[in-house]
Amino acid sequence: MKACLILACLCASMTMRPAADDPLAALEGTWYVTMSNFKMWLRGHKHHPAFTYTRAVKKGTGGLKDVVTYTKKSKIKQIVGFDKPENEQATQFTWRGKGLLALFKSKWEIVYSTDNWTIIHFEKTLLTAEGYDVISRSKQLSPEIIAQIQTKLRELELPELTPISQQ
Repeated sequence: MKACLILACLCASMTMRPAADDPLAALEGTWYVTMSNFKMWLRGHKHHPAFTYTRAVKKGTGGLKDVVTYTKKSKIKQIVGFDKPENEQATQFTWRGKGLLALFKSKWEIVYSTDNWTIIHFEKTLLTAEGYDVISRSKQLSPEIIAQIQTKLRELELPELTPISQQ
């Protein structure tokens, strides 16, 4: 009986591992917004923004469940949506909100990515301006990583971004 249970657990964990050719697997998990030019993060009333991505299927299409969390007036708030990949590399996406936000969609893309930090670009919508975020697996970036990001932003001729506190 124990052997069957162990074997079942091993088989289940093996089927849940991401395939090496699944680009969505690299995005799964929590990413902290550590730099941005997005006014929603810079106005000062929404703090500690983070994105949590989980692979999901919606209407037969594989993509990412997207949960944006932030703190406002000491309360944690959420924006939930679904990111549909627009290319095989999963570097371009269309986000659509959940619930009342299902009326809204936006396009975003990965501009540059490492294992620990990524630069994303989001297009202008009716409610938001075009902008860039640097998202990171770590809440705090070392001075060396910040220098690497700033170098990459200059190389790509992207705007300077403001650091976002994640404490």
